[in-house]
Amino acid sequence: MVSPMTTPHLSVLRNEIVESFSSCSLSYFVDGTLGAGGHSEAILETHPELKTLIGIDQDEQALEIARHRLMPWNSKVHFASGNFSQLSQILQSIRLPQVNGILLDIGVSSMQLDQAEKGFSFMRNGPLDMRMNIKDPLTAAEIVNTWPEKELGRIFREYGEEKQWRSAAQAIVKARAINPILTTHALADILRPHFFWKKKGVNPLTLIFQALRICVNRELEVLEAVIPQAIEKLAPQGRLAIISFHSLEDRIVKNAFRFAASDKESTSGIGGIFLTKIPTVKLLHNRPIIPTDEEIAQNPRSRSAKLRVLEKL
Repeated sequence: MVSPMTTPHLSVLRNEIVESFSSCSLSYFVDGTLGAGGHSEAILETHPELKTLIGIDQDEQALEIARHRLMPWNSKVHFASGNFSQLSQILQSIRLPQVNGILLDIGVSSMQLDQAEKGFSFMRNGPLDMRMNIKDPLTAAEIVNTWPEKELGRIFREYGEEKQWRSAAQAIVKARAINPILTTHALADILRPHFFWKKKGVNPLTLIFQALRICVNRELEVLEAVIPQAIEKLAPQGRLAIISFHSLEDRIVKNAFRFAASDKESTSGIGGIFLTKIPTVKLLHNRPIIPTDEEIAQNPRSRSAKLRVLEKL
């Protein structure tokens, strides 16, 4: 049986990423979420002028797959183990002050979702782990079994945007008083009877698991941290492309991009006096780029993807 980490992986919005950087001369490029290397492969194929591609990932298994996939360009690729929020530190370590392009594909990959041992999905039984980096100390099991009901409710409400957050938190606290909740199926079985769902829209279990994963990996915090770093490290006319998969991520990206492109700092004082600033970037699209119907048919998990791109002034 082939491991899910070695099965073919479909890179979301691959053609659109290639198009986003098609007019750029890329000497130095960062793929901050390398994964299986599909996006990097496309960039390397279409930019023979590329001198160095820096591939960052916190999943060691993904790095190994990418090393194999990108072997034809081995002399051009620098692999870095870590979180993309460490972008400035990683570039400093290789003495690279600026780059011409940066790509971030936010969230969990299909490979990770398909690994039962990662515990990301209630569709597969595995330990309640959810760590993208196994060196991180916090697991979903610790949150589920030790965090107060109020905190559980908060993360389900804020990170999952699940309307039945209160019922979910109460059910977990009641169940864990009897037995620890240690597996994905155990958690799903506890929550399922407490959810009202007519099979329209997103399954509430999906949103609860999303909330736990975001909390374990501090996904929104690291996204907020990396965007200003990425803009700072771009050379003039360099581009930053970010793919997000849910409204919380996209809102952070949209607001950060718009602020960087705006000539207004804020408003203050009586009557709302505008404080001006110099824009550092321009937005290449007014609306996010989304997958085609053909891509969604081929890869249903791409359906919620949104791509936003900016260019450094």
